[in-house]
Amino acid sequence: MPQKPTSATRTLRRRATGVAVAGTALALAAPLAATAAPHPAAAATDRARAAAADPVSVLSYTAKERKDALAYWTPARIKAVGRSVDLGPTGPRAKPWRGTPPKTVGRLFFVNANGADTWCTATAVKSANRSAVMTAAHCVRRGSSPYNTNTAMVFVPGYHKGEKPYGTFAVRTAATPRTWEKESTNDMAALTVGTGKGGRKLTDVVGGQAVAFHRPVGGTVSALGYSATRPQLGESLLHCVGKPRKTHGLQAIPCDMSGGSSGGPWLADFDAATGNGVLVSVNSALDALTPTEMRGEVFGATAKKVYERAQRR
Repeated sequence: MPQKPTSATRTLRRRATGVAVAGTALALAAPLAATAAPHPAAAATDRARAAAADPVSVLSYTAKERKDALAYWTPARIKAVGRSVDLGPTGPRAKPWRGTPPKTVGRLFFVNANGADTWCTATAVKSANRSAVMTAAHCVRRGSSPYNTNTAMVFVPGYHKGEKPYGTFAVRTAATPRTWEKESTNDMAALTVGTGKGGRKLTDVVGGQAVAFHRPVGGTVSALGYSATRPQLGESLLHCVGKPRKTHGLQAIPCDMSGGSSGGPWLADFDAATGNGVLVSVNSALDALTPTEMRGEVFGATAKKVYERAQRR
């Protein structure tokens, strides 16, 4: 691992810059389970057919893995991952969030497929199970690479300069579009988290943002994220406000947040006083290493299927 990692690139219809970050290389091994079968070739064919028919891919984390994840992300480790990444000064379009951070928005910590401590941004949303969180698919797994998945995933809503006012929630399942797993398209994900202290469910503690699908691109949105730029270095929220426009099948707003802001919410009809709005996309990719705009998916039928899978688990 280089001492000062740079943001990775990925293919998203055209070349774009992803906005996850990788910090200190602290490996957490997660061996793959293997099950014997009397007819492995036939079983593999059946699994392939079932996967092809299902537009949603789901990762599951065991009770032990969730317990280990909560133990792994100590205050010292969280502080270390923030200090290990510096993506340059915060740009003029991204403004520091003033006041209390919205309860629903937080940092999503995990160990990536390279074994590096990493973070993104995520948002608690209204859901049937009161436990759903939305973020970017590249915060869950590497695109076009089914076996490169992330581990030790925990969500800290309302995170601010080391404070975790609403606790930490381990990720139980992570749903992404099958097209992300196979083709690096549809960069969004919906997570289901376990309970927090006292067995309380996530949105019983922090509330949840409404989610809209098939909403026309336009209006005004506020994008938020824990960018790894100076002086914040992921410790406090930045936000951009803009009017989305269509571009290359995505939507884009003027914004220069960088790595770490991946998965952060795009909130329409946003009320800064209450922290509530309507989630219409998530931070997905930048237009350049020195960014001028943030891009996000247009939530349609695929995004809705992913969300529905997560809210019912």
